[in-house]
Amino acid sequence: MSKLLLGASVPVISTDSANAAKPSNAFRTDTATTVTGMLPPAVSGPGMFFKSRLTTIQKDVQLDYNEFVQSYIDIYTSPNRRDEIGKMLGLAKYYFPIYEKAFRDAGIPEEIKFLSIVESSLNPNAVSRVGAAGPWQFMATTGRTYGLNINNYVDERRDPIQASYAAAAYLRDAYQEFGDWLLAIASYNCGKGSVERAIQKANALDYWSIRQYLPAETRNYVPAFIAMTYVMNYYNQHNINPQSCALPEQTDTVMVNKFVSLSNVARVINVDLGQLAALNPCYRKLVINGTPAAPRRLILPQINKEKFGALYSALTGDALTVPAEPVFNTTEVEAGPVQQLPQYHTVKRGETLSSIADKYGMELSELKEWNHTSKAIPGQTLRLTAPDAASRPAGNAVAAK
Repeated sequence: MSKLLLGASVPVISTDSANAAKPSNAFRTDTATTVTGMLPPAVSGPGMFFKSRLTTIQKDVQLDYNEFVQSYIDIYTSPNRRDEIGKMLGLAKYYFPIYEKAFRDAGIPEEIKFLSIVESSLNPNAVSRVGAAGPWQFMATTGRTYGLNINNYVDERRDPIQASYAAAAYLRDAYQEFGDWLLAIASYNCGKGSVERAIQKANALDYWSIRQYLPAETRNYVPAFIAMTYVMNYYNQHNINPQSCALPEQTDTVMVNKFVSLSNVARVINVDLGQLAALNPCYRKLVINGTPAAPRRLILPQINKEKFGALYSALTGDALTVPAEPVFNTTEVEAGPVQQLPQYHTVKRGETLSSIADKYGMELSELKEWNHTSKAIPGQTLRLTAPDAASRPAGNAVAAK
């Protein structure tokens, strides 16, 4: 990836690898069958097969096998979930290199990247019913605690790079407190205080011993994570096929030091605004609010030298700038919505409903439901928002409260 810093005068250029460079409800844990109980029973019979597979892929995070984990393996590998898992495998090609670098930099296990699927289905625009947002589902207060900016221009909870560094920092702090990765993961869902109280009640320091004292959602959260880790490693053993991803695996990064409209950038380099917005989901007004003191990141699909030169010339002048409004922090409630993309999309030849859903960061099931169709036809106009609402439904997880 080319990285261009547009400072006050001379640009600085460096290179690095794609996506790994920097800082809906497909898998709702609260809609799955709730499995209750205390300690899991001993594994025997067919379960030994799954236990052996989990042991094979286990690294730093303990991947226990029991009936609670099996219940989620069954859910995620069921025929009606195969397409959704296939979509996650496609999206992972773009998002996982970002997560892996953030986790390496923070010194936490890379396999925790699978938690983001349980959290948000790898959707940076996911919003939970209580206002947690982004791929790592931060509440606004917790996000700000871990360095994420949330104001009228930007919501860094939706930035896959920044949010991954914040999630890594939270999980590292939790591990340092509890000394156990499963307890750290549990705290990401219900908060450190809930885990501390469960430890006190159980007089124990491992997840399975304190599980009965955790909130109902968290009792299912860790089994769901272990099951998702299994499925993402053994999908080909369950007739699950990775789908293509509309997001480019190779990207360019430009640091912008002025207020620039994404639509103007899309026009200059002749790329689709929807794709540009999907690569930069944190900009609530579709405006990059960079300043000389605090340049902001612009992710682009990899472009040729001619387009890069045209963009550089436009950025060094005033052709792309828009009037700067005052920047102010938003409240917890106001931090939720972002400016929506166009309400409609005209299908182009070669596009599928899945690729269109990926482009706009929405759920395939919603796109089908809102348009009463199961197939994309060239020339067809598709609705991108709910017929009776300006915003999409809330996402699933309640993370890091």
